[in-house]
Amino acid sequence: MNIFVGIFLILHALVHLLYPGQALRFFELRPGLTWPDGSWAFSGLLGEAVTRNLAAVFLAVTALGFLAGSLGLFLGQGWWRAAVVAAAVLSIATYLVFWNGKFQDLPDQGGVGLLISLGILVAVLLV
Repeated sequence: MNIFVGIFLILHALVHLLYPGQALRFFELRPGLTWPDGSWAFSGLLGEAVTRNLAAVFLAVTALGFLAGSLGLFLGQGWWRAAVVAAAVLSIATYLVFWNGKFQDLPDQGGVGLLISLGILVAVLLV
């Protein structure tokens, strides 16, 4: 079971690494996707360029947290849970603050990733 969970965490981390590429405009995850432009929390305050850079940093750190957690799990370290909890909380917070505030196209705003991170958080805290 640890191998399955560890691989799932690695895959979730890799998906988190796609969004910094989108945010920094290295590529488009989907034609016309402008995430994180229009962030309700940052775009008006910091501008779109700074918002994109900030989103990329947050998600890269999140991915590192999930990768560290999976490594800790594989190595049998007790701290793996703390790393995964921190990464899941950062993931959820990131997608909430970089959300554009609209309820259409939620998957493009990280809605699916947010739900998966929430599921991971609940599972790690309860199991």
